[in-house]
This record gives sequence, structure tokens and C-alpha cells, in this order.
Amino acid sequence: MEIFHLLDQNTIANKFVAQLRDVNIQKDSMRFRRNIERIGEILGYELSKTLNYKPEAIVSPLGTATINHPSDELVICSILRAGIPLHMGLLNYFDQAQNSFISAYRHHPNQDEKFEIKVEYLASPSIDGKILILADPMLATGQSFVNVYKAIKKVGNPKEIHIVSVIAAQEGIDYLASELPANTKMWVGTIDQKLDKYGYIVPGLGDAGDLCFGEKMSS
Repeated sequence: MEIFHLLDQNTIANKFVAQLRDVNIQKDSMRFRRNIERIGEILGYELSKTLNYKPEAIVSPLGTATINHPSDELVICSILRAGIPLHMGLLNYFDQAQNSFISAYRHHPNQDEKFEIKVEYLASPSIDGKILILADPMLATGQSFVNVYKAIKKVGNPKEIHIVSVIAAQEGIDYLASELPANTKMWVGTIDQKLDKYGYIVPGLGDAGDLCFGEKMSS
């Protein structure tokens, strides 16, 4: 799996990731959502460099210019609910993309640290022969992405798969590399090295869904 790690470079994205982690700034849910959206825009821009393009003649008031336009069909699939701001960041740049939404959440049947990933809802166009972008701000164990990929395959076989995430744990990246097609590409803001015993990223930032949209009842 090919990986693009945004914070390998020093860019303004460092500031956005820092604000997402900061326990004081996290209290501003609007800024939290917007920072995820902005990182989505940056990662979308980097992803766009790998797409296919074809020349098109564009008529201006004073003449004609030939400009290379993206020629791939894209489907952006975000994992509800935390994936919504990241989805919007990608959609700001890929405004002609089709859209897919899927639910995936941790279910703790015994109310302890052991959990399973449940996928219960999918609304999607066909992804057959298209470029599939799977978006979720947090990649912890990787189980959500893998289960979502298995669920969405029933609506087609994508030409390419791109994983977009804000913060990922190395363990989760390794798991995806073993479970997803070899030509999968990953676009991530920053990589943390470990998970705690509950499968949460350390230092991470907490529960992205709760920080975006408010606390939920545990399942």
C-alpha cells in the first residue's frame, strides 16, 4: 500500500492537526469540524495529482485555452458520523464526485474493551470501474475501513481505492495493507505509533464524532 503522509512536510496543515489535538481548542466544535474539512481539502489536492486527465478546449472572452481536466469518475464514501466534515473537504475539491455514505461503529457486547465493528447502513451509487475514496478522520485498528470495504463491494468493483484519514495508528495501517488490494493508496494527515488497550489512538485526539457533533450514548 502506497502512503502519503502529510506531516512529513512542514506546511500549514501542521497548525490544523495541532488544533485538532489541543484539548482547549477542541471545545470549539465548529473550529474542530472546519479543521477536519481543511485537512480533507489538502489531502484531496494531493490525491488529485494521481488522477487521469485529458485536454479540453476552454473558450474565454478573448480566445481558447487548452486545459487538462480530470477524466476519472470518483465516488467519495464517508463513514458516518465523524466522516462528514472530511467528506465535505474532499467534495469541495472533487465537486463532480458521486457520494456514498455508510455507518460503522464499535459495539461492545460485554461492556468491556473488546468490540466488534457493525455496519448497518449503506447508501451508494455503483462504484464499478470508478475510483473509490474511503474517508474517515480516525484510522485506529483498521477494522472499520476493512468492514466498510467488504460491505461496499456489493455495489461494484472499483478501479482504484484511496483511503483518506486525518490521524492513523501504525497498527491500523499495517492491518489495511494486509487486507486491502495491493494497489490501494492512503492519504493521511499524521501517523501515531500506538493504540491503548481499548483500541484508541495515542496520543490521537479523542472521539472525533463526539467532538464534531456532541456526545452519543454508548453502544
